Amino acid sequence: MNIKSALLFGLVLVASSCSKQNKDVISPGEQVIPSPFTQFRIPKDQHYSEQSVYTPVEFDELSFRVKFDSTAVYSTKIPENQYDINKLYGFADNNANHQQFSARMGWRWSDGALRLFGYVYNNAVVSYEELAPVSIGAEHSCSIKITPVSYIFTVNEVSKAMPRLSSTVKAKGYKLFPYFGGDETAPHDISIWIKEK
Repeated sequence: MNIKSALLFGLVLVASSCSKQNKDVISPGEQVIPSPFTQFRIPKDQHYSEQSVYTPVEFDELSFRVKFDSTAVYSTKIPENQYDINKLYGFADNNANHQQFSARMGWRWSDGALRLFGYVYNNAVVSYEELAPVSIGAEHSCSIKITPVSYIFTVNEVSKAMPRLSSTVKAKGYKLFPYFGGDETAPHDISIWIKEK
């Protein structure tokens, strides 16, 4: 290869690499608006989302918006496990482990619908209540309000109260992130988008 050919070949390589990089370059004056949602991914064969980190909290209400995509549709290996409740978002309470005191939104795909639940531990005893079926692909407004004697779960316009036996005035503990299971792990990668209000 002569010098002229080598130079031409080098210019083609530089031009092609520059054009590949330039497609991500922002024009002057163009504004980038980051997504306000955080994607929580639960990998196949796992329980925990990759974004689970210890975060201490103390508040009287947790408000957030959530979106699910088609990965929320799943079938369990054991048919009765289809009715297990996966965990969406919430918190440990009473300065205790979450399997002693906690409040979370739960979710599952069952009977052809995506369903959200209130899910509570009081003195290591679990209780739950279905709140509402929700649509895949839409944003849903959710909150857990804390009172001295109850957790008030709200999904869109539907609210239900569940007992709270914690002795702290406000919810005091740590944040709880998306979790799949029950007995089984995620049958495929599952993505959930959450943004706090």
